[in-house]
Amino acid sequence: MPTVSAHVALTLARHIDHVFGVMGNGNAYFLDALVKGAGVEYTAVRHEAGGVVAADAYHRAGGGLAAATATYGAGFTNTLTALAEAVQAHVPLVLVVGDEPTSGPRPWDVDQIALASAVGARTYTVGRADAAATTVIAIEHALTYRVPTVLAIPYDVARLEVGDLPVPPQPTLPGPLPPSGPFAHAAIDDLARALADARRPLLLAGRGAWIAGAGPALGRLADLTGALTASTALGRGVFPDDRFDLGVTGGFGADGAMDLIREADVAVVFGASLNQFTMRFGELFAPGTHVVQVDVAPAATHPHVGGYLRGDAALVASALVERVDVLGSAPSGWREAVDVTAARHRDRGDGLAPDGRLDPRTVAARLAELLPDDRVVVSDGGHFIGWANMYWPVASPDRMMMIGTAYQSIGLGFPSVPGAVRARPGSTVVLTTGDGGGLMALADLESAVRVAGGRGVAVVWNDAAYGAEVNLYGLKGLATEPMLIPEVDFAALAAGVGAEGVVVRDIADLDRLGTWAREPVDERRFLVLDCRISGAVIAPYQEEIIRVNS
Repeated sequence: MPTVSAHVALTLARHIDHVFGVMGNGNAYFLDALVKGAGVEYTAVRHEAGGVVAADAYHRAGGGLAAATATYGAGFTNTLTALAEAVQAHVPLVLVVGDEPTSGPRPWDVDQIALASAVGARTYTVGRADAAATTVIAIEHALTYRVPTVLAIPYDVARLEVGDLPVPPQPTLPGPLPPSGPFAHAAIDDLARALADARRPLLLAGRGAWIAGAGPALGRLADLTGALTASTALGRGVFPDDRFDLGVTGGFGADGAMDLIREADVAVVFGASLNQFTMRFGELFAPGTHVVQVDVAPAATHPHVGGYLRGDAALVASALVERVDVLGSAPSGWREAVDVTAARHRDRGDGLAPDGRLDPRTVAARLAELLPDDRVVVSDGGHFIGWANMYWPVASPDRMMMIGTAYQSIGLGFPSVPGAVRARPGSTVVLTTGDGGGLMALADLESAVRVAGGRGVAVVWNDAAYGAEVNLYGLKGLATEPMLIPEVDFAALAAGVGAEGVVVRDIADLDRLGTWAREPVDERRFLVLDCRISGAVIAPYQEEIIRVNS
């Protein structure tokens, strides 16, 4: 007879395709039902945080509702950093966990509801009579508010028999938020006229625009107005025509592109939160720029916004296309009058830095030439995030994921690879990570190698230090010894779990990536490039942070 755990697994299976996690006492019956009867694929990872990270990456790479599982107690507490990242990044995810029995906590139990709440995740606890319905509520909450939910199964309830699975209701989800009311329509009319009259219009899009499917409408709006375009780090590739696209804004942006953005007289921002990094700590736009934000948040999210329009990015962009088209004004001509290619130029570095180690700019530029075009990039957190973001273009926002950046975490890189691989099985998944974060996530190096096989590459930016801390605090005169790491041979570590490892001390050593990419997928192994880079070359975004903190 079906159990409570089976009701949870079978109900969840109607809304997901994949679950990631680690098996333990608290979720053994759930995983048994999932694997035997629910028809959902399960991928085991080696650390509970890795299960949440893999599910997070699966969603961001286009895999739909994310799902992970862990046991109670220590298994649950291991997930908290990854869970906090998913909350901050607005990832709809269901984390199925064991929990203390209904009779009360045991010595190894903790208040999991309070811990989840502390990082912003709501918990739903199933009972014997309501397991299916409670599972639907957890799914509905995750999808409606784009946040993780925790679905807890008490230990003494997990294997109780409860009869046949009832037909649970479908989650009720809100549709796209339309701009409504006379004030919103008047604001759209005013913005359409401002764009039509602008001499130097700019459109900036973030991940919210991609989620809304606003790309085609934004492309049409850019053509009608003659606007230059740009994106946030999580929105790259949202505009269909990159000929007039300035790339990523903020510290990841090219200097020439950022100079052009400061020339804009009207800038409209779609689906972007305008955080301090995107806004270059307040210096992205010039004081005279009229900045209008379009988003579903209750109000504008930056003080430099002069006008706010609440609504779905695709609906608002489509409405603006209609209004601008009716006005019949000619495109501004600005984008044809500037050299976008020159504005996007980046310094390729000097090959070797003065200390004899590799210049990371040169490494990044060469990797961009060698990496397969059909790639999905997953990024850990750390100083090195600038190099992939600056030098490796991707085709769309779901092909560049920065797992950990929302929560300012490192050590979530390796387990993001299995999630991206499961969502994009035909693409090459490329991890960019540092030596500090790479060591933190080492348990799931094995998971990455096992799941990705010949479709995976890991680039380890190995500077034998926690680079961001050296830049921010070592330069202020603080003791650097705690910021340093004995140089680790990641190539040897990779070989230990079945990967191919290459120590990169010279740019020519990267040529192995070129030959690897030409080999048949089933004849090659996961490739780890242990790049011995100089910590003396500071990423531009870090220079911004140093300047602000000085």
